[in-house]
Amino acid sequence: MAPEKAAGEELSMRLRRLRYRAWHRGTREMDLMLGPYADAKLPAMPAVELDRFEVLLEEMDTDLLDWLMGNLSIPPDADHQLLADILAFKIAS
Repeated sequence: MAPEKAAGEELSMRLRRLRYRAWHRGTREMDLMLGPYADAKLPAMPAVELDRFEVLLEEMDTDLLDWLMGNLSIPPDADHQLLADILAFKIAS
């Protein structure tokens, strides 16, 4: 379930908020994984995918990094497809 958004939040404001959260994670490693992905992909994402990205941003940096680096198995309830897309984007760039 996606976090609640302010009623009437404009798309441009939501994109800025998500980009900020992607670039200011708390660890530089996750900033560099999620920030460029957000810059490149968020503007073209439909609302449903923005919701998925927003849910992913709620995960702890240590967990995300371990999942993306293959140090830990991704739990069944995590968004495997989105994580795979982020990793593929990072490898390609």
